[in-house]
Amino acid sequence: MCVIHKNYSLKKHNSFGLDVYSRYFIKLTDQQQVIDFIKSDLSNIRPLLIIGEGTNVLFCKDYSGLIVNPKIPGIEKIKETSQYVNLRVGAGENWDSFVNFCVENNYGGIENLSFIPGSAGACPIQNIGAYGVEVRKVIENVEAVDIETSEIKIFSNEECNFSYRNSIFKGKLKNRYIITHIIFRLNKTHEFVTSYGSIEKELDKFPETNILNIRSAIINIRKNKLPDPTEIGNAGSFFTNPIVSMEQANSIKQYYPKMPYFKVTKNEVKLSAAWLIEQSNWKGKRIGNVGTYKKHPLVLVNYGDATGTDIYSLAKKIQKSVKNSFAINLEMEVNVF
Repeated sequence: MCVIHKNYSLKKHNSFGLDVYSRYFIKLTDQQQVIDFIKSDLSNIRPLLIIGEGTNVLFCKDYSGLIVNPKIPGIEKIKETSQYVNLRVGAGENWDSFVNFCVENNYGGIENLSFIPGSAGACPIQNIGAYGVEVRKVIENVEAVDIETSEIKIFSNEECNFSYRNSIFKGKLKNRYIITHIIFRLNKTHEFVTSYGSIEKELDKFPETNILNIRSAIINIRKNKLPDPTEIGNAGSFFTNPIVSMEQANSIKQYYPKMPYFKVTKNEVKLSAAWLIEQSNWKGKRIGNVGTYKKHPLVLVNYGDATGTDIYSLAKKIQKSVKNSFAINLEMEVNVF
């Protein structure tokens, strides 16, 4: 059985770099360890929180319960044809390292998701997405262990109930399962998604369009506009892009004709949370040791010795401003504890 740590520092386990502690902390490195842990008395400690690399959490205080850190490694090829390949990936694999592995082996489908921080195990929970691509398009199955019964459950793509930045693991089954592996189905014949954002403009710098160059272009774009968490504490996009009715969007466009939006359904559109925040005069604003990043207002940053409460307070102020200006409720993408 793995060692359980007491009064464990989480400074290296949250990308805001907050100096907080967990009462108990345990790292699990294979599926059997997960099962053994659940069968032990340790699994009865509450509250219980499962984290990967801590890139989507905000701790406003020390955590009073147990934090479980599944660090299961491995990339295994389980099926291959002339058109696609299936890979079984451990939840503890670094996401961007996995994307790089796929691109180097000419496996397509996730190159647009390059340079997103976090672990592979977190990707189905959030249904991570960027530049016109969502991970649900390439997930075939998710393997997880039931915290209540210690049984292994294999979820089909349909059972994951994916939607925009959401899944059954974030909703109905939140904290019910520990994800151990994800089965990805990736393409060996490629369909490029390059019309989103400034990808095509960045690709003009490359001699041809392929998944390697798309990955490089997206890394360049992200590095140019997003802060490095190792240099400035942040959790990437703090809020999700709101989905509103076409009627509400048209109402806003009467006053802001250049407002960007993306059609989702016949009657719904997705607005840019970054644009809403910028129009509410928060871009690049700093209050003490916290602020919005100067190049991207959707990113809240820790400039030094900020506390989680400081960051949360800023987030609430931004929500209030956007609500007052546009009658839109911005939802936090980051999990607050």
